[in-house]
Amino acid sequence: MSYVTPFDYLSDSIYFWIRTISVKRNYDSIAWFYDRLSRLVYGQALVKAQQYLLAAIPANSRVLIVGGGTGWVLEEIAKIHAAGLSITYVDSSPKMIALARERNACGNKVTFIAAAIEAIEPPDVYDVVLTPFLFDNFTDAGMRKVFAYLNNSLEPRGIWLFCDFRKTDVFWQRAMLKVMYLFFRMSCGIEAKELPKTEECFAECGYKVKKHETFVKGFVVSTVYEKGVE
Repeated sequence: MSYVTPFDYLSDSIYFWIRTISVKRNYDSIAWFYDRLSRLVYGQALVKAQQYLLAAIPANSRVLIVGGGTGWVLEEIAKIHAAGLSITYVDSSPKMIALARERNACGNKVTFIAAAIEAIEPPDVYDVVLTPFLFDNFTDAGMRKVFAYLNNSLEPRGIWLFCDFRKTDVFWQRAMLKVMYLFFRMSCGIEAKELPKTEECFAECGYKVKKHETFVKGFVVSTVYEKGVE
């Protein structure tokens, strides 16, 4: 059950105010300190949650990364596959893309696209989709649209590497989510104020869990999914 609190009213009021001053709906405003902020709050936990997934990337595969931020994950991937990957790297923030371009992807081919994923036409289907902390930016309806788009971009038996926060009954984690949503609604103009039901989408589309781990005392989940054959 969802409860409306004074904090929610404050969050909504601030959000509607920032919409009137045209805050961009991307992470440009915080790109320069995003990684430092993440590590200040969570230490290396969010990094480890993403590193956990990367060993599942097959050699010589076509990889779509959506919402990868500053691109440090490209260097982590290169530690496993120094060459042979064809990577499409999509982020809605041009400043995040600029930072990602400076990363050393070794011999892997990387195509950078600064746009919302649902606004572009994918050039091909992919063997792997990686969505690190992507869906928490969307309302449930928005998440479903993006999920359908990415699902159609993934080959049958393709691998979806999913990493994000999840709802729990732990008080401090629920409070942290509210604080995070308020911050990102203020600074980045995102519309969401609670986590969408991503697990339902994976189940409805017949994905199988191949590997699964939690971090930050269950607050963050990393899952390797395999797409079924339609």
